[in-house]
Amino acid sequence: MIETGPNPTYAERPNAQRNGWKTLRIEYPYVHPLGMFRVRRDHAIWPDGVERPYAFIEVGPAIIIVPVTASGEVVLIREFRYTVDAWMWELPAGGTHDFYGDDLADLVRSELREEIGGEAEMLEFVGLYRSGVGLIDQQFHIYLATDVRLGDNHLEPGELIEIHPTPIDRALAMVHSGEIIDGPSAFALLRCEPRLRAMR
Repeated sequence: MIETGPNPTYAERPNAQRNGWKTLRIEYPYVHPLGMFRVRRDHAIWPDGVERPYAFIEVGPAIIIVPVTASGEVVLIREFRYTVDAWMWELPAGGTHDFYGDDLADLVRSELREEIGGEAEMLEFVGLYRSGVGLIDQQFHIYLATDVRLGDNHLEPGELIEIHPTPIDRALAMVHSGEIIDGPSAFALLRCEPRLRAMR
């Protein structure tokens, strides 16, 4: 079933209009049953004046965390990802699809507990990141968590996660060498690199 309907915020798209786009109609041919994402198809007049469809994935904001222990280790995880059929080096992260609070710091604390059994003394918002802007509209909020204490994690169904506290120099080397290829994780580590090097 195709869900259709206007979305005033997106339909207006003032920057798109200024650059020659005109959205005529919006459809949602697929909506994830748990609300994680939805596929959106716009019928639009493109800047060349021709009407065509434009499809992309709408996803709510997400957080990604660079957790650092009091002994100066970055807590990396290895997670099996069904989408790419491989184990990936990553950082703890989570989406807002099942989060109902007002403060993303609360989601950060929740994801730390869930994925690595972690509790942080300090949280610092570092910045924003977007991935795959030609296909997906998701925005990541990067947080640095310091003086993290590890305990028992509480994984969701389908999550296969190994916890790997890693010396800061080694974690950064894994980004620069290409060993960490998950985009949000690599970018978050690079954004935090000056702070991390100051902690060594």
